[in-house]
Amino acid sequence: METAIIKPAFTIKKFIFISLLTSIWVNVSEIFRYFVIVRPKLQHYLSMVPNIASIDLKIFSIWGIWDTLLTMLNVFMYYLLAERYGREKSSILYAGTLSWAFFFLLFWIGMPNMSLVNWSFVWLPLTLAWIEMIIASFISDWLFKKFSV
Repeated sequence: METAIIKPAFTIKKFIFISLLTSIWVNVSEIFRYFVIVRPKLQHYLSMVPNIASIDLKIFSIWGIWDTLLTMLNVFMYYLLAERYGREKSSILYAGTLSWAFFFLLFWIGMPNMSLVNWSFVWLPLTLAWIEMIIASFISDWLFKKFSV
């Protein structure tokens, strides 16, 4: 006779908690990439636009909301894949890659398509964003394991 494995139930409280903890990494990564790589390039490439890539409390707040939504998608994507296919490295890789495609790939294809940056520039922020989402999925995996007991 086999014993049934009882999985802990998904709760909104746990999901929000894990999303907020994971969003610390995402926000730090986003801020680094923006200030070190993206902002200087945008200011150079679009120097004719007044206040391009400026930052103030309103913009920073909106950016924080965007990063948190991105993180929530990543955490939920990981949860769904882990529930369906198990807590495997492939679930982490797929969740990170799908989250990256939904948010970053679409954005960074649009930017050079509208001639807002050069096509040659997009590879660096896209690669760093993909690494960011994979690490966020690893963090989600670790937190779900930690808080499932």
